[in-house]
Amino acid sequence: MEILAQFIDIVLHLDKHLAILVQQYGLWIYGILFFIIFAETGFVVFPFLPGDSLLFVAGALAALGEGGMNIWTLVAVLLTAAVLGNMVNYQVGRYFGPKVFHWENSRLFNKAALQKTHAFYEIHGGKTLVISRFLPLFRTFAPFVAGIGAMSYPKFALYNLIGAAAWVISLCLAGYWLGNMPWVKQNLSLLIVGIIVVSLLPLAIGYLKHRTAS
Repeated sequence: MEILAQFIDIVLHLDKHLAILVQQYGLWIYGILFFIIFAETGFVVFPFLPGDSLLFVAGALAALGEGGMNIWTLVAVLLTAAVLGNMVNYQVGRYFGPKVFHWENSRLFNKAALQKTHAFYEIHGGKTLVISRFLPLFRTFAPFVAGIGAMSYPKFALYNLIGAAAWVISLCLAGYWLGNMPWVKQNLSLLIVGIIVVSLLPLAIGYLKHRTAS
């Protein structure tokens, strides 16, 4: 429980914790941020890592000139991390895909469902990869499922880049442009909570619709 409480504190007060890291590590902060974004998008076991709020706060700190951070260097580093993370996640899913296709139907596995997933990603995979970038949990699992569903790699690579660029650039620049506003400086922790709530709204709405339909 104590570890969970510490994690929640870090997420909700990300501005303070990240500012301390910048002061302690200087330009090494680029490597730390690269690893966090890469891990969140590259490994299905890390969907809980901060994504949207981290990008926004990093942009805000770059606007304040913390640790000599440059906004365009920040965008380039985090864009690279987001693209590479999804590529690794896709390749892991692609590796397990052929093995999964040879499994026999069981309670836990339905081969027809996997084939439908493949067909879905070939038709709707592009927009799914782009939209999922802005949805916690979904952005971690979408490339993995795309790999398992054997989405064609050229198509995946294209929409992976588009989605990563839209996600990283929009949130980093939002933080950068709003970071110098007095109200934002004074209420950055509150704004982080707002970003988390807004990003989770589609998941909550989808769940409620599913419950209502059931």
